[in-house]
Amino acid sequence: MKPLLPFVIAALLSGAAVAQETTASDEEALFFSMNEVDLNQFKWKKRPVVVFAESELDPAFIDQMQLLRSRPEELAARDVVVITDTEPEPLSDLRRKLRPRSFMLVIINKEGTVNVRKPFPWDVREITRSIDKMPIRKREIRDQKEQAAERRGPS
Repeated sequence: MKPLLPFVIAALLSGAAVAQETTASDEEALFFSMNEVDLNQFKWKKRPVVVFAESELDPAFIDQMQLLRSRPEELAARDVVVITDTEPEPLSDLRRKLRPRSFMLVIINKEGTVNVRKPFPWDVREITRSIDKMPIRKREIRDQKEQAAERRGPS
């Protein structure tokens, strides 16, 4: 039996590495810079959370990104994508539209309209509570509960 132990340990370690890679790639799929995306590509599919700052070195921006990266699974469960814009010049289309003054957090609903604006960092718990109050999100929660009840079958 002892000769199998190294193989079991190697299998467990490689599984952990795969899990870490999956988590890292999942997190990468949540975070984009403004020049990587067109906001219209997310309409009716995702909820953009846009983080504006004058620089990546802005303490509020650093805090906000740490908060967002600390709980990516909760954001993913709510179809959130995080878009960062730390380049005030030249003005991006979204900067022209939303007119941030230094740091700003903006939550945009699936319909493409601004739902929340905050001039300071917000915890993921606060962001998800705000999202959970949106009409489409309420419907998604209700549909998930109905599907779970159907899978369980009649009581």
